[in-house]
Amino acid sequence: MAVNPLIESELLREIAPYTLSGYQLFRDIVEIDGAIPAKFKTLFVAVAAINKGYTDVASRGLSIAQELGLTKKEAISGLILLSSLRGEGAALAYQGVISQVYPRDPQSPVADYEHQVVAPGEAEADFRKYFGTIPDPLQKMLDLSPKGADAYYLMRKGTIYCNTIEPKYAELCLVAVLASDYSPMVARHIGAARAVQATDAELVEAILCSVPSAGIAAVMAAAAHL
Repeated sequence: MAVNPLIESELLREIAPYTLSGYQLFRDIVEIDGAIPAKFKTLFVAVAAINKGYTDVASRGLSIAQELGLTKKEAISGLILLSSLRGEGAALAYQGVISQVYPRDPQSPVADYEHQVVAPGEAEADFRKYFGTIPDPLQKMLDLSPKGADAYYLMRKGTIYCNTIEPKYAELCLVAVLASDYSPMVARHIGAARAVQATDAELVEAILCSVPSAGIAAVMAAAAHL
């Protein structure tokens, strides 16, 4: 497994034993199987790091995940998530990391995709099922831009229910990414993760996956919603 450059920092090793000892404990949580398999936790680290713009951290995280048994198909779950949650810039940055860690055969053909059609009322019904009620912003979208509401529904469905990892791990990855942003939206996805059988132990580990890219402040902000 790759050596962590922060743990190996000569400057910190000279004067900061508490900092390094604490960070090593965080790395142990992420890189050793616990409530969540380590291959998924290191995936979460990589996705959260791309969200913060730290491509080098993401590359190390995904490389460790690959060593721990994460398949390319599972790694692509982060690409699906970032495409919807953070847009094409973050998604394409992560795609570049995937290409480094899981090189593609240049001779293999590029697949097409099956265009999905949303039936009338399908998006609204899904919003009610997922949120319990329709949040005001989505109701405005339904009223003012039905096509926009359909697009939101399709991308959210792809992220949670049609991803390459099971819905519980998709929600936990969302928790890690939102924790890295100190986002209040983490509360909603903590609830959504519980709805697909995530335990509090899994939620805590997912939140801790934000530390490499967002520090311990991210833990305090997100754990308040447990």
